[in-house]
Amino acid sequence: MIGVIVTFDCAGNFDRERVIKIASDFHGMFEGMPGLRSKVFTFDEKQQRVANFYVWESREPAEAFFTDEVRELVTGLYGAEPTIEFVEIAEIVDNFATQRLPQAGG
Repeated sequence: MIGVIVTFDCAGNFDRERVIKIASDFHGMFEGMPGLRSKVFTFDEKQQRVANFYVWESREPAEAFFTDEVRELVTGLYGAEPTIEFVEIAEIVDNFATQRLPQAGG
């Protein structure tokens, strides 16, 4: 598995509402995307930074997604050029998948 960390330094141009709207508007674009296991939209208002994290099944779809057109699109959306880092994922702990629902009456 491959993780991709996409960071935007929005210092002096950070707008919390805009960042939340981008996440909301583009959420559906990633649902069911081939090769993408998950995407997390994050922001750090204090540091005026956005960091989005993707988990891909392999490197090929990850690299194929981050085209020059996508980089240009997100630069326009966030008002800053992204820094894109590809990292190999050694293991994932997904507590949500292992949680059991409480039994009725208990």
